[in-house]
Amino acid sequence: MPTPSMEDHIEQIYLLIANKGYARVSDIAEALSVLPSSVTKMVQKLDKDGYLVYEKYRGLTLTPKGEKLGKRLVQRHELLEQFLRMIGVDEERIYDDVEGIEHHLSWNSIDRIADLVQVMEENPDIVKKLEASKTQHNL
Repeated sequence: MPTPSMEDHIEQIYLLIANKGYARVSDIAEALSVLPSSVTKMVQKLDKDGYLVYEKYRGLTLTPKGEKLGKRLVQRHELLEQFLRMIGVDEERIYDDVEGIEHHLSWNSIDRIADLVQVMEENPDIVKKLEASKTQHNL
């Protein structure tokens, strides 16, 4: 099982490749607010563990294993943002809250949240009731 730090790196690499077509150590370091030397060490570990292929000075590519996990991690992040938005969490809190909880939930919990989001999408009255209760709490 990848650690939270490994997941953060894989997720960021996946996003960079999806958006720019490549991921450099310096881009990953900037996105994660860590030192390039830390990224290099992590990238070497991810290479050893089969999540990516890293060639010094040539860049890196995700393996099918890394690509699959990266996609799933991005989907998890997006799902949690969507869920928190649906339940009325203040927009300026959502990113930090997702970052704080995403590594602490099991994939089973993520799947149940996905089911709940689907139910809420299919039953907009639930969301309206939540919005109404938020308004009552803020009085």
